[in-house]
Amino acid sequence: MLVNVLNKDGQNAGQVELPDEVFGIEPHEHAMHLAVRVYLSNQRQGTHKTKTRTEVSGGGRKPWKQKGRGTARSGSNRSPVWVGGGTVHGPKPHLYKLDLPKKVRRLARKSAFSLRLRENNLLVLEDLSFGEIKTKQMAVVVKALNLENQKTLFLVADNEKNVVCSARNLPKLTTSVADKISTYDILRHKKLLVSKSAIERIVKTFDN
Repeated sequence: MLVNVLNKDGQNAGQVELPDEVFGIEPHEHAMHLAVRVYLSNQRQGTHKTKTRTEVSGGGRKPWKQKGRGTARSGSNRSPVWVGGGTVHGPKPHLYKLDLPKKVRRLARKSAFSLRLRENNLLVLEDLSFGEIKTKQMAVVVKALNLENQKTLFLVADNEKNVVCSARNLPKLTTSVADKISTYDILRHKKLLVSKSAIERIVKTFDN
């Protein structure tokens, strides 16, 4: 599939071929759902914890005698019904780690790329080269592409320091090396901006 390549001024600067096997498949919604679910689950630390009645301070003796006071019976001030008592069935530390078959992970990423292209939310940009780190330079490019108010993921081929650092202070723009992204990264951004040299790197991630 041929798409236009834009220069930093937002003008057409030629065309580039996007492989249909990566950018032109029928998006598989369930595969994308699974990939996002697994990604978010694996971000959880699972360190949540509450104290049971055996762990809270206090207890050791019966608060008052069994009979004669006209009040409810009580055997310990660590009981869950007491203020400061233990928690019943509270959360305990455990792993939330999930896994996904390699083929499903690949299908999900291909689906995400294809979905963004189908929505006309994927733009290809000529490779940028900044002589110095300057946020204003990247802001001018973003404005020329009409992406100022769009949550955008910018994929580059290499971790080009001047470009990445020039983009990091723009609130709506996230920069990443093309082969380091997940399905979640693609879907959480409305627009996908891909440098021309990053296309080959994306395609290579599906070769192995």
